[in-house]
Amino acid sequence: MKPLVLARALALATPLVLLGGAYAFQYLGRLHPCEMCWWQRYPHMVAIPLALMAYAAQSQRRISGLFTGLAAGAIAISGLIGLFHAGVEYGWWEGLTACSTALGSGGGDILKSIMAAPITRCDVAPWSLLGISMAGYNGLLSVGAAIAIFVLLGKRSRA
Repeated sequence: MKPLVLARALALATPLVLLGGAYAFQYLGRLHPCEMCWWQRYPHMVAIPLALMAYAAQSQRRISGLFTGLAAGAIAISGLIGLFHAGVEYGWWEGLTACSTALGSGGGDILKSIMAAPITRCDVAPWSLLGISMAGYNGLLSVGAAIAIFVLLGKRSRA
C-alpha cells in the first residue's frame, strides 16, 4: 500500500474510532465527559473533515498530503490534551478549569437542570484499563497515530 493512501486512511480512521469510543462510553456506558474530555474531542471533530478533504483531493497528491498532514496535526493536538488530562487525573499536575459539565440547553426549570446534571470531575478517571484512563489511551493512540501519519507523509515526499 502506498504511504499516502495509508496515511489518509489512518487520518480518517483514528478520529472516527476514538470519537466513536468516547460517545459509546458516554451514551452506552453512562460515563459523562468532563470539560477536558470535551477539549479532546474537538480536534478529532476537526480532523474528520480535513481527512475527508484529503480523500476528495486524492488526485492532487500535494493537496491531499497537505490535508492529511493538517488532520494529523489535529489528531496530535487531541493526543497532547489527552496526555495533559491524564496527568491531571494521576495527580501529576493541576488542571486548568473548574471541571464542570455544561447544563443542557432548553427551557425548563434551571434548578431541576442543575440538580440533574452529572457531576464529572477532570481530576478523577471514571474508567481505566491496566491503569490507563480514557484520556491516557486517547493521548497514547492519538499521538502515536499522528506520528505514524507524519512518518508516512515523509516517506511519500522522499519517494
